[in-house]
Amino acid sequence: MAGELKIGIIGLDTSHVTAFTKLLNDPDHPYHVPGGKVVAAYPGGSPDVKLSYARIEGYTSELRDQYDVNIVNTPEAVAEQCDAILLESVDGRVHLQQFRSVAPFGKPVFIDKPFTVNYEEAKAIIELAGQYEIPLMSCSALRYAEGLTSVLKQTEKGAIIGADCYGPMAIEPTQPGLFWYGIHTAEMLFAILGADCLHVTAATNPDHDLVVGEWGDGRVGTIRGNRKGNNAFGALVHWEKGTDFVDVYSDPKPYYASLLEQVMSMFTTGKPPLDLQETLKIIRFIEAANESRKTGKTVAL
Repeated sequence: MAGELKIGIIGLDTSHVTAFTKLLNDPDHPYHVPGGKVVAAYPGGSPDVKLSYARIEGYTSELRDQYDVNIVNTPEAVAEQCDAILLESVDGRVHLQQFRSVAPFGKPVFIDKPFTVNYEEAKAIIELAGQYEIPLMSCSALRYAEGLTSVLKQTEKGAIIGADCYGPMAIEPTQPGLFWYGIHTAEMLFAILGADCLHVTAATNPDHDLVVGEWGDGRVGTIRGNRKGNNAFGALVHWEKGTDFVDVYSDPKPYYASLLEQVMSMFTTGKPPLDLQETLKIIRFIEAANESRKTGKTVAL
C-alpha cells in the first residue's frame, strides 16, 4: 500500500482509540507513528460492560471533535472507507462477530486484546483471515514494551531458562478469569519463552492469582496477578548466567507507540510480525489457566 493509509476504528470504548489516534494523526506528537491517519470510526459498545458503555460517548466526541474522524453506523461502513482497521472493542466477546462483518472487504486488521475470550472463537477468526487472505495481528502492547524488548536482545548470558511475570489482574465478569487483565502478563511470558507451553496449573484467592506453565523443553514460567492495589507490570527473565529485571517503564516511549509501529508495519507490508498460532496458543493458555483456577488441577494445552 503506497502513501498515507486511511485507517478505521471499530469500537470506541477504550482509551486505546484516543492513544492510537493521537500517535497517528498528530505529527507533532513526540512518538508520532507515520504512515496513516484515522479517518472513520464505529462506536459499538456492550450494554452489559460498564467500562464499555460508560466510555463510548466521551471517546466518540474526542475523535469527532478533536481529530475530525467520521463517525459511522456500522463496521462495514468503516471498512468501506478505509485501507486498514483497528478493531478496538474492549469486549472480547464481540470480536468474532465484528471481524466477520468486515472480513469480506479483505483489509488488514489489528484486533486489540483480548483477541477473543475462548479458543474456538479465536480459531474461527484465524480461519476467516485465511479464507479472505487478511493480514491479521492481535496482542497486548506489553509484548513490545521497550524495557522488555531491550532485555531480550542481549546475548551475553546464554539461553533463557525461565521467567516470572507480574501485574494487576482485575476481574471483569463478562471476560472470563484472566482474559481481562491476565492477558498482559501472558503476552509478556510468551514473548520471553515462546509458544511451546504444554501444561498450566493455577491457584487463586480473592486477592491473588498464581499461574505456572511448563514448556516443552522443561522450562517453567509463572504469572503472578494481584488485586491489592499495585498496578505495575514487570518480569524477571532467568538466563543460564544470570537474571534480568524487566522494567516496562524504564523507557519514556509508550509501549502503545512501540505496538503501533508493529501494526503499521503489517498494514503497509501485509506481513504480520507475530505468528497467529502463538496468539491462538495464548488464548488456550488463558482458557486452561481459568479451568485450573476452578479445579486446582493441572490442565493440558
